[in-house]
Amino acid sequence: MTAAASAGSDFHDDIIYPNTIAFVLVHVACVGALWTGVSWTSVAVCLALYVVRMFGVTAGYHRYFSHRSFKTSRFMQFVFAFLAQTSTQKSVLWWAALHRHHHRHSDTEEDVHSPVLRSFAYSHMLWIFDKKHDTTDIDAVPDLAKYPELMFLQRFEQLPAFLLAVSLLAIGGWELLVVGFFWSTVLLYHGTFFINSLAHVHGGKRYVTGDDSRNNWWLAIITLGEGWHNNHHAYQRSCRQGFRWYEFDPTFYALKAMSWMGLVWDLGKPPVEVVRNERPLGRAVIEKVARQLAASFQAEVELMKGRMPAMPSMPQLPSMPHLPSMPAMPHLPSMEQLRARALQMYAHTPSMDEICARAREHLEQMVASPETA
Repeated sequence: MTAAASAGSDFHDDIIYPNTIAFVLVHVACVGALWTGVSWTSVAVCLALYVVRMFGVTAGYHRYFSHRSFKTSRFMQFVFAFLAQTSTQKSVLWWAALHRHHHRHSDTEEDVHSPVLRSFAYSHMLWIFDKKHDTTDIDAVPDLAKYPELMFLQRFEQLPAFLLAVSLLAIGGWELLVVGFFWSTVLLYHGTFFINSLAHVHGGKRYVTGDDSRNNWWLAIITLGEGWHNNHHAYQRSCRQGFRWYEFDPTFYALKAMSWMGLVWDLGKPPVEVVRNERPLGRAVIEKVARQLAASFQAEVELMKGRMPAMPSMPQLPSMPHLPSMPAMPHLPSMEQLRARALQMYAHTPSMDEICARAREHLEQMVASPETA
């Protein structure tokens, strides 16, 4: 599928979803525990599989395949892919392609389940019921599509999850299948879904990123470190998403331990100036934030445009014996006013002056335009 052909369908946010039918059936299957019973053993297996497969999502789908924030061998790459796909959240190519798209369009109209632009429920899970989000944009992941083994998992995307489910059934019967596999899968779904929904609604914003990504400590606990979402959007190439020592990031701790064993290496880390919030923002982020800042003065712009006096046309001027006295022209917000509003809306950034200057240019265009931008 070409990038052009998929332009209307390759949307996603930070955690990817399964096919609709599989999603519904997995939830229904959990009710089977009423007949199989629930033992402490099956609950322990459920929790263990939640943690192990969440690591497959966070380390595999997200930090490796989507962002390439560390390196590994081809064999371990396949292991990460296989483990990630036991979560039943489709293939690593599909996941990575849509996640990369998300970072280009986070919290804009092209971000299909942004809670900022759509409902919380829609951003959490309802968007998966649209078939158009089911396709994979292979052109967006050429670095992954060159591996035949990953293309094999692309073709048989549910094979890893099926083999896990069959193994649990063979080892512990129906109870281990229902509680160990299906319960942990549902918990995994909704634990990771919160990154799409809550991580763009609740929490703190340390960095200006142009979107509404936030840091949330309890989401970091249930997602093995993914809750430091604002950190991640500020510097995507970092393998460590908890930038401070006190920001709990078990996924990074596990990867660090694996690096001591030579299983992974070149773990990306954020530059000191990024962590300290001293690095200037990129042009794209400055432009996006400046537009947001200018839009926050929409009411003032409309008032100004309503008070603008009608100017006589040039041919009329010679025939007018006395030009009417013109009322005082309303003024655009000053740089001080723009900065004060920006500091209310955003975290500190060394690019604040650039943001305010660009926002003023947008305001001038909005006032001059017949239709407010």
